[in-house]
Amino acid sequence: MNVMLLGATGLTGGKVLEGLLAKEEVSRVVAVVRHTLPTLHEKLDQREIDFDRMADHGDLFNVDVIVCCLGTTIKKAGSQDLFRKVDMGYPLKAAELGRSQGARAFVLMSAIGASSSSTIFYNRVKGELEDALTGLSYPYLSIYHPSLLLGDRREQRTAEALGIKAMPLVNRLLIGPLDKYRGIEAKTVASAIVNEVCGLASEPVAERMVQIREYDEIIRLAD
Repeated sequence: MNVMLLGATGLTGGKVLEGLLAKEEVSRVVAVVRHTLPTLHEKLDQREIDFDRMADHGDLFNVDVIVCCLGTTIKKAGSQDLFRKVDMGYPLKAAELGRSQGARAFVLMSAIGASSSSTIFYNRVKGELEDALTGLSYPYLSIYHPSLLLGDRREQRTAEALGIKAMPLVNRLLIGPLDKYRGIEAKTVASAIVNEVCGLASEPVAERMVQIREYDEIIRLAD
């Protein structure tokens, strides 16, 4: 199958890229990037584009599955408007282009607490994106809701660094219905995404499905 990946330079996206390239079910990975990746592989098709002009590259979106791991922070983006552009505008445009080109599955890495009715701006934007994607009627839509992502980031985020240090203790306290808030390794989320994508090659979608993946389900899919 042909898979498009957005966010290949990120903590989780980079691990998703590695996993997809290693799977025999995947014949081609189209990595849409703003800056060239150092990765070289016969199955990797890197395309450096202006994300504000995605529509100029519509043919690239003629794939079977789109995986979106794009994400930023308001601090890094510079404003709420720019954050919304990266975390909602770009993924939604990619989904629209993919659907118009015949893509049948879309896998999104969102976040725990995402809701269009949330009073928290970050969570509200994530939720609005999820609602918009649902409205595109993809035959298969899978939305991941990880809590704090654990792993070595290229950039340092002070608040996250403190959370990561405390997470081993906190995770032991989050039991029952609270376990969905446990911190989770980015490589675990990536493995789950890769396994789910490859599963679509052997089990084509028979009817429209929308899946929400939280902690327990992500762990299960990663095995």
